[in-house]
Amino acid sequence: MNLSDDDITESFKDQIKQHEDNIDFLNSQSNRLTDTVLDLQVSLGKYHSANVIKSENGNGAFHTEEETVEQILKKENSAAGIFCWIKANTQTSNLAFVKDTLGVVATLAKVESDDLSRILSEYLGLETMLAIVCSTNEGVKALEKYDTEGAVNCNGGLHGIGSSTGKKINGRFVVICLEDLRPFVGRFVDNDPQKKLAIPKPTLPNGECPPGFLDYAVNMIHLDSNRLSFLTAGGHGLRETLFYSLFSHLQVYKTRDEMLLALRYINDGAVSLDGGMIKKCGIFALGSRQDVEVKFPLISGESDVPPDYIEAEDVVRKLKWETTKLAADIQREQQLLDLRKGNSISQD
Repeated sequence: MNLSDDDITESFKDQIKQHEDNIDFLNSQSNRLTDTVLDLQVSLGKYHSANVIKSENGNGAFHTEEETVEQILKKENSAAGIFCWIKANTQTSNLAFVKDTLGVVATLAKVESDDLSRILSEYLGLETMLAIVCSTNEGVKALEKYDTEGAVNCNGGLHGIGSSTGKKINGRFVVICLEDLRPFVGRFVDNDPQKKLAIPKPTLPNGECPPGFLDYAVNMIHLDSNRLSFLTAGGHGLRETLFYSLFSHLQVYKTRDEMLLALRYINDGAVSLDGGMIKKCGIFALGSRQDVEVKFPLISGESDVPPDYIEAEDVVRKLKWETTKLAADIQREQQLLDLRKGNSISQD
């Protein structure tokens, strides 16, 4: 059966109408989710305002995220230092790579003590602590441009912004792309507001943990609510992607002696709060602990967080992910609509 030109035209019109209806529906769903997220964030913001968390440590010193950023900014010719400057500058904060980038590793988590901050930061090393973390490969590509011969174009990307401010990136720098990382495969600790990973703890023949074992490093970092709510396009958070990739099953012990006694139960390395370090099974890092230039900030304090607050944060986390997926669906429908309209015109 051959279709007439009128039938073909009518078919194109029906297909175009279907895509337009799909886009309208997806937009309405996206707007509804956005409104819900905003309402929940307002409620969470009010909670934070009414419950300012304060903390002091024994010697009166307290390492904040702002101090970590200040230390990074002192690395003037580093990619991390230039990126932190860009992020703080309103004129450049809307650049493509800034929008896709979460930040520098050192600024994305906090820990509860200075000893833990020092040993984890030393374990990762300065190069990794200064690594820039992107959500997608598009963000990675936007950071650096190349000329026709494959050499770095110093007038484009992060290099270009640095040059315009009189700064030049020296050597290579590390960039981590979350969508390329293999996430932790397993469940979370039940009812844990920090979404800690349910990794089986090392156990002695009697069923108890080795003396001095505190936890796995990946579960000893603290994520603020905005970072806890972040999800990749695949639905994974920072703990099970970035920090699991960096720390894996790294064990944390109270003392070096206790860590050494537990050698047979250590597979992926261990550290101790008094400076002991095993890089991985059979490889020890000896000598005096180093003075850490850039380290993780400390948690500003603890508070009794009500269950409904934790539930609201979890809902926001999931809704943001759904909104991201809807945006991808809308983009795909728009591309199909444009294609149908183009075909319709060519038929006329």
